[in-house]
Amino acid sequence: MAEKTVSKHLINLEKHFAASNPVLQKATKVFHELDQLEFDLGLLDKDETTARKSSWWPIISTLGGHSPAKNDFINRYLGVQLHSTGHKFTVLQYTPQTTTATLPGSALDADHRLPFYQVSRDIEQVAKGEGAKINAYLELVTVNSDKLRGKLLVDAPILSSQSDNKINTLLNRHVIEMSDLVLVFTDLFDAEPELINDTISTIIAHQDSNKFLYVIDHSEISLDFRKINEITTSWRRRLAELGINTGQFLVLTDANDTSTIDRRIANIDNDRSYRVLSSLEKSIRDIDDVIIPEVGDALSSWKERSNASTLIVLGFLVTLMLFAEISVGILDFFLDPIIGPIILLILIAILTPMHLIISRVHAKFIVNKLHDRQKKLNLAENLAGLFEKSLTFWRTLLPMKEPVAKNKKTRAKLAQLLEQTKDLVQALNDQFSHYQDDSFNDYSISSDNQ
Repeated sequence: MAEKTVSKHLINLEKHFAASNPVLQKATKVFHELDQLEFDLGLLDKDETTARKSSWWPIISTLGGHSPAKNDFINRYLGVQLHSTGHKFTVLQYTPQTTTATLPGSALDADHRLPFYQVSRDIEQVAKGEGAKINAYLELVTVNSDKLRGKLLVDAPILSSQSDNKINTLLNRHVIEMSDLVLVFTDLFDAEPELINDTISTIIAHQDSNKFLYVIDHSEISLDFRKINEITTSWRRRLAELGINTGQFLVLTDANDTSTIDRRIANIDNDRSYRVLSSLEKSIRDIDDVIIPEVGDALSSWKERSNASTLIVLGFLVTLMLFAEISVGILDFFLDPIIGPIILLILIAILTPMHLIISRVHAKFIVNKLHDRQKKLNLAENLAGLFEKSLTFWRTLLPMKEPVAKNKKTRAKLAQLLEQTKDLVQALNDQFSHYQDDSFNDYSISSDNQ
């Protein structure tokens, strides 16, 4: 088994969290163990890591409609005056420099430390030729605001009938999935239904994640507690009719009280930690639940096609022998105790390499289909790598249709990684609770459970 070098990305993450977040520091070690397993199975290259599937930054995102409420709030909250393009997904990042700088979307697409890493590939998948136009959809803006220290804010554009709905739907879904806190300004729901249906569906799909805060903007007037309750109740009823039944509500008034948002943002580091651990658990489970079954189906299809092709060739040879028997009577040679076995060995010597060649030809077609399947499933793992690792000499000749990963050793390793991940979640939980029974704390944050 070749040893996989630790990804530079993981090394940097481990150093970064050494003092600030011991749980995430230990998570990098579990990610490396997962990387080693996937590397051994041909799913991962030597310089890649599964840790890149999730952004390790705490992420806040904002969704809104055509009113200036969202942009006005961002400027007030950050204490700056930004001019939104209105049609791009804008990532706001802290900078100590006093001057704001706007960087192209390619800066986000190429940097694995930031969200939207390699999202151009996903855009290309839904709209041919648009992946190369990443700068038309994304931008990175550096902002000198202490509110952004150690976190990112992703401002989604206003939905428009002129924009490409397929790409906006993809990016909106991506933003909501990777965010730890989503500020949804309720003017979003005043837009035309055909523009927001996909966004509503994505919100509904993730509404149990406790990441949504619905912001009702009445910053131009002063409201008492009773009126705020009435407004909140009305909006709860309206969103429930759309299928949105969970989430926190905030009414902004001229008092400009942002304490609710401040509390949520103060907890965003913890939200990020749980999200990263959830991503780790999903990556582990996907091997057994998604990757192995996909490659197993591909191997079954390959085996059936290869055997069928070989049988066709064998049938052709049998037909020739029947004609030869009719013409010259070669059956006697097969029945001869000396010549018969020699002829059989010659046939085996011809058919075996022929079957191997046929199998390799069919494998190339299957590999291409696996590449397409990998893109459709949005997997970082190389399905074709595991497939090709399963094309050993004896697996080609014998009726073996399971990937090399489907064995007790791999299952045991996956179970071990899942257990380590659960221990890390428990360690994270223990930061907010105290158990009298030490047996609940057998995995302390300072322990070395590898």
